[in-house]
Amino acid sequence: MSMRRRVTPAAGPRRAGAAAAALALVGAGVALGLAAGPAQAAEVSFATRCVPPAGVGLDPVNGTTKVEVTAPATAKVGDEITVVWKFTQAASKNPNIIDLPANSVQPTGTLKAAGAQSADIAMTGPRENPAIPKGGDMVLSDMKGTLKLTAAGELTLTPGAYTVNAMGTNTVCTPTETVPKAATVTVAQGNGTSTPDPTDTATPTPTKSPTPSATESSGGGQTDFTGKAVSIPYTCQSPLGEKKATSEIQINAKKDGGSYGITVQFKNSPMDSPADIPADSVKPSMEVTLGGADTGSVSVEGPTNSAPIKSGDPIAIPDMTGTYKPGATGESTLSPGVLTIKALGTTTTCKPDKTEVSLTLTTEKQEGGASGGTSGSGGTTGSGGSSTSGGLAATGADDHAALKALGLVAGTAVLLGGAVFTFMPGRRTR
Repeated sequence: MSMRRRVTPAAGPRRAGAAAAALALVGAGVALGLAAGPAQAAEVSFATRCVPPAGVGLDPVNGTTKVEVTAPATAKVGDEITVVWKFTQAASKNPNIIDLPANSVQPTGTLKAAGAQSADIAMTGPRENPAIPKGGDMVLSDMKGTLKLTAAGELTLTPGAYTVNAMGTNTVCTPTETVPKAATVTVAQGNGTSTPDPTDTATPTPTKSPTPSATESSGGGQTDFTGKAVSIPYTCQSPLGEKKATSEIQINAKKDGGSYGITVQFKNSPMDSPADIPADSVKPSMEVTLGGADTGSVSVEGPTNSAPIKSGDPIAIPDMTGTYKPGATGESTLSPGVLTIKALGTTTTCKPDKTEVSLTLTTEKQEGGASGGTSGSGGTTGSGGSSTSGGLAATGADDHAALKALGLVAGTAVLLGGAVFTFMPGRRTR
């Protein structure tokens, strides 16, 4: 018995220590199989400033981010590698406002590649998290991104800024010091074969530097191009007057001959409908603004809602599609432009107060293309391409902000935009 008493206290602290270690790694998961051949992982920490969405009455937070980056130790030119960004510690906690339900938080970010080649790798994690209480540690899912290797040598990977989207609002976290490199890939000359992915799952869409400053190459047989999600503040003219809203939008492209199929996505979680909406009554469209070498705009539109939307059910803007026929040779940019929502006989027009480049493509001029004229098959019109890019601060980006306030007034659907565009504290104060 005395021996049991001696053993039990010793075992208790060991269990407690293991539990504490497990809690510290919640959301980051267990380290990827480090013994898995070419995979390598390294953790870095860096001082970070996180800016909460505007309108919620919260001050910026200065904290420390800890990140583990996993990538192949070796690869070769021509390979497309998948990189994993694992949060072992986010810089800020959940504010003392509301409890965040499970699967309501999604991280996105940028991993910077340097050395053998320079690129900003767009990283995205799934909207997966446990319930997070007020004041609790933010639990963020692993983010993944891909990079096509184009040059031999030593390639370094360094974490950059990241965004935490929680229930339709964005908190932007930016490093405030030089971030140490988190991983190094030794890239050899290619021989026509591919290096295996360091993880069991691969990012579904090939991507290479989907940022405004990076060129999407059409060489090497690449056909799919993924843009980055950008927060766009809109001023919407609805039957009830002028309203403000901010939406998070991503533009992707698929090359088809000399043209591109364009898909515009409104990202993240949908909002709830305040009233019953009949089927086939809501239809979105947008003019994607061209810039850089090209000018004009690309018309995209989405389908109407195929089923009725009940009060309290989520409203989502479906993917909008169109065709971009380049009218110039060079680096052409695509940015979210004017959004139009038609609902039950009414039209609401949302014009961006500022816009930002989501996708850059290396284009070749096509006869009848966008620049200075029109493109018949894709609905591309020469509208001047007057986009203004740049550095938008987080303003409470809501992926479906333009639609989220859809209400019924005298049986007519109208967009209220910012009228109910409040972070969930708005619900708390009702």
